[in-house]
Amino acid sequence: MRNRPLRGGTALVAYFTRLLLLPAALRLLRPAPAGGQAAAVGHRRLGRCAVEEIARIVRQIRRRWPRVRIVLRADSGFCRDTLMTWCEANRVDYVFGLARNARLVAEIGVELAAAEAESTASGKPARRFRDFTWQTLNSWDRPRRVIGKAEWTQGEANPRFIVTSLKPAEVAGQYLYEAIYCARGEMENRIKECQLDLFADRTSAATMRANQLRLCFASMAYVLLCALRRIGLVHTQFAQATCATIRLKLLKIGAQVTSSVRRVRIAMASAHPWQYEFGIAHALLRQAAA
Repeated sequence: MRNRPLRGGTALVAYFTRLLLLPAALRLLRPAPAGGQAAAVGHRRLGRCAVEEIARIVRQIRRRWPRVRIVLRADSGFCRDTLMTWCEANRVDYVFGLARNARLVAEIGVELAAAEAESTASGKPARRFRDFTWQTLNSWDRPRRVIGKAEWTQGEANPRFIVTSLKPAEVAGQYLYEAIYCARGEMENRIKECQLDLFADRTSAATMRANQLRLCFASMAYVLLCALRRIGLVHTQFAQATCATIRLKLLKIGAQVTSSVRRVRIAMASAHPWQYEFGIAHALLRQAAA
């Protein structure tokens, strides 16, 4: 979830001048990179509880799917030795953003120079990639695979780095960065969808527990709408629709309700413009539940 003004709690977060509620959003992706199940984490400040929370989620996944492969994708806030070591010891692969520093930038100096020359000649952004093994001076207990993006754009360098447990034989560095790691942006869109379309930003209750419950309700609604979109609307014009569109066109429909001793009858308008999609969704959901 995006940072929300905090009520009912006393957590203070760096870089902000007000109290904030910082829930963590995790979404399972289909299909997963490298043939596994991917978990995309939508917030970067879990701090010391990251290992505990990830371990709890992984246990739940493996209880239901014991042989599934799990790839954890997150930004540089999760790039901590304790979490990476835990992943390596528990058969969980990871792709994390890695905060740049002078040593890392020096590692891709040749690639940056080549990107600069190409960008100057073409007048367009240029990028190169380098795949190498790297270790921090103090915080990591072992070397790890790092992919560096050496990009020159708008007349200046824009280096970026990721660290991963995936082997070069499984996935190339450029593809790993561009197609797998950068797809985190789509996860951010899904977080915004839950927040804006399903009111997950309503955290104005007096207690943290009440705010947590409200977030749970919004998350449950999001899961239900995702299932409706994936199962019931797959062959319709709403297969890629946002939650707001689905709510407006298929759920917020006026109807006449009459009840008797034996039945409740719901009469909907025959002129409803999306009645075909409504009927298809109803049939597919009944079929899935059978």
